[in-house]
Amino acid sequence: MSTLLEDVMDTLIRIFHHYSGKEGDRYKLSKGELKELLTSELTDFLSGQKDPLLFGEIMKDLDSNKDNEVILDFNEFVILVAALTVAGNYFFEEQLKKEGF
Repeated sequence: MSTLLEDVMDTLIRIFHHYSGKEGDRYKLSKGELKELLTSELTDFLSGQKDPLLFGEIMKDLDSNKDNEVILDFNEFVILVAALTVAGNYFFEEQLKKEGF
């Protein structure tokens, strides 16, 4: 029987490959594929954000060479998910501090 963390790792791999390759390289996410993934898989996270331009900002930050093309391999995808997770944890910790925990 797998652990919760192993299940999460498996899920990350499956989600990445579910969306990658629809528009080209099957081992990378295009900008359109990434947008579909984020809007489909992170609906609660993105809807809870106060900045309506958040997706555009994420894309801009990921476009390191400023060519308006965002293509992520699996490693970059995991880094993105980790960064969003850290941001979510920071928000959670701040809420706990406000509530006196």
